[in-house]
Amino acid sequence: MKIVAGNSNIPLSQSIAKYLKVPLVKSSIKKFPDKEIFVEIQENVRGEDVFVIQSTSFPANDHVMELLIIIDALKRGSAKKISAIMPYYGYARQDRKSGPRTPISAKLVANLVCSAGANRALMVDLHAGQIQGFFDIPTDNLFASPVFVDDIKKRFENNKTIIVSPDVGGVVRARAIAKRVECDLAIIDKRREKAGISEVMNIIGDVNNKNCILIDDMCDTAGTLTNAAKALKEAGSESVNAYITHGVFSNPAIERINNSPIDKMIITDSILPTKEVLESDKIEIITIAPLIGEAIDRISGNRSVSSLFA
Repeated sequence: MKIVAGNSNIPLSQSIAKYLKVPLVKSSIKKFPDKEIFVEIQENVRGEDVFVIQSTSFPANDHVMELLIIIDALKRGSAKKISAIMPYYGYARQDRKSGPRTPISAKLVANLVCSAGANRALMVDLHAGQIQGFFDIPTDNLFASPVFVDDIKKRFENNKTIIVSPDVGGVVRARAIAKRVECDLAIIDKRREKAGISEVMNIIGDVNNKNCILIDDMCDTAGTLTNAAKALKEAGSESVNAYITHGVFSNPAIERINNSPIDKMIITDSILPTKEVLESDKIEIITIAPLIGEAIDRISGNRSVSSLFA
C-alpha cells in the first residue's frame, strides 16, 4: 500500500498515513508561472496499490485537475491499482439537471476521474447517494455518523437530546443518528425561494426545553442552519448545536455562525479549515482520519467496508 497526498488537505493525509503507519509517498506537486499544474511521483509505484487523498474543495477546479494529473502520473508509473480518496466531493450539488440546457457536473467529474485511470473511488457523506452510480468503477460512500454519534454521547444527556434535520432532504441522515443515539427526531420544513436563501416555515416535533442537535452533510453559506437555529430557539429549545460533515463556509458563513444562536458547530476535517474557521469560538473540528484510514486498510485487504457502519 502507498498513499499519495494532494495539496488540498495535507494535514488530513498525514493523519491518515499515521493511522495506517504508512509514510506518504514523496512527490512534487507545483504550478508553473502560467498556473499549469505539474506532478512528479518521486518513488517507485510499479505494481503497487496506491491511494490518492484529495478533497475537491475550494479552489475546486484546481484541486480536481490536480487529482486527475496525480492519477495520470501514477497510471504512467505502472501502479497496479489507483484509488481516488475524496473526503469532500466537489460539484456534488450539481447532481441533476436543474433546468433546460444545464449540466450534470457531478457526473462530468466522475467521468474525468474514471477516464484519468482511477480503479476505485471513495467519498465521505455524499450530498446525494445516487452520485455513486455516476462512477463506472467501484465506489464507496463513507458516513461520518459513527464519529458524530460517539461525540454526541459524550457531550449530551439522551433524555434531553433531540436530533433535528434542517430540511426534509436530510431526514434519512438525521434519523440514522437519532436511532444510534436513542433519542427523538424533529424536522424543519423550509421553503427555498432561490439558491442560497432559505426561509424556515415550521418545526415538526417537540423541541421545547430540549438540547437540539442539527445534522447536515455540509454548511456552505450557513443560511439554512442559522435560520433553523433561530426557529428552534423561538420554539423553546434549551440549546442548539450542529454536526456538519463538510465545512465549506463560503462568505458570509462564518459571520452568520458567530452571530447566530448556535452554541457549537462541530465539523470534520474533510476540508482544510481556514484561519477564520480556526479562530471562531463556535466551531470545533473532529477528525475522520481513523474512519478513512480503516476504510483504506479494508479496501487494501479486500475486506468489507460496509461493516464499519453495521
